[in-house]
Amino acid sequence: MALVLSEDQQLLKDSAKNFCEQNAPVSVLRGLRDSKDEQGYDQAIWSQMIELGWAGMAIPEAYGGFDFGYGGLGVVLEETGKTLVSSPLISTVLVGATAIVQLGNETQKQDLLPKIVAGELLTALALDEHTSHNPSKIATTATKVDGGYALNGSKTFVLDGHIANMLIVAARTSGETIGEQGISLFLVDANAEGLNVVRTIMVDSRNSSNIQFNNVVVAEDALLGELDQGFNGLDSVLDIARIGIAAEMLGSMQAVFESILEFLKQREQFGVLIGSFQGLQHRAAEMYSEIELCKSAVRAALAGLDDPDTTQAERAELASMTKAKLSEVFFLVSNEGIQMHGGIGMTDEFDVGFFIKRARVAQQFLGDASFHRDRYATLNGF
Repeated sequence: MALVLSEDQQLLKDSAKNFCEQNAPVSVLRGLRDSKDEQGYDQAIWSQMIELGWAGMAIPEAYGGFDFGYGGLGVVLEETGKTLVSSPLISTVLVGATAIVQLGNETQKQDLLPKIVAGELLTALALDEHTSHNPSKIATTATKVDGGYALNGSKTFVLDGHIANMLIVAARTSGETIGEQGISLFLVDANAEGLNVVRTIMVDSRNSSNIQFNNVVVAEDALLGELDQGFNGLDSVLDIARIGIAAEMLGSMQAVFESILEFLKQREQFGVLIGSFQGLQHRAAEMYSEIELCKSAVRAALAGLDDPDTTQAERAELASMTKAKLSEVFFLVSNEGIQMHGGIGMTDEFDVGFFIKRARVAQQFLGDASFHRDRYATLNGF
């Protein structure tokens, strides 16, 4: 697996870096938070991202995309992580489009994917129902009725749930509450009768929602993938999303580390620069080493996604290894970002506080380090 970027990926990375620094710095997120923006993202910036082709990055050309692969989407996510860009890129492009590409039938692909590329459709995955991530613990039911299915239950931590035009809902069509068998996925219109979406205020100032399904009826053609057999496909989609989130986390921790180095070079204590203190140098060296390991993990995982010879089992291992490692290191680096800046690091005047808040949410999204260490061990027979 390639652990370095190709020439095209490097050009894309440079372009994304310039765009994010010039058009979507951390101050944009600060403004969204302070204004309590109803959408939770800047529509003008999202429109520019659409024009740049980011929405079609990993979508096949047959459906209006650019087929640049997840390696391309990954470097874009890495750069958005450096400035904490809040946009539908994760919920709609990384998760939603991937689910439709991986699981949708030809009619669904032809209808929905071009709309995502054009920025006409926003999606959200309604999966988790509890405080911790467990994709096989689904109590929401989908019961067969005349002409379709009736959904009943609730979902929590639905990323971009209140701005989505369409929800991708995991529901149980057979079996017990806990178990991989009997899970199916459905496409649900956000305006469907019986659907109640409540936006939650997240600590990282990103969009999330709690959703209630009260006898929400969908047609038979709303089924995404096979009936009762949706877990394997869902798990594959989640692994792609986990690697994409890890790429964003990599960008964020690099931004924090750069701010730490800059502060060490400027801050004086006892008449000398604090960067000359050996204890702080050791801590910086540890962070640098860990971030380099994270780069290798993310590059390998993204390369594995684009390699047709990578099996689903290998992809799962890469995803859990990468998400666990990035969660741990982002926790370390974000904490050190506060500590190294001293008392002023805790003030809202400095951007480093936004990164520690983002770290806490990103660590939990689609499974924290503990979840993925356990999953990695299980995948390897331990």
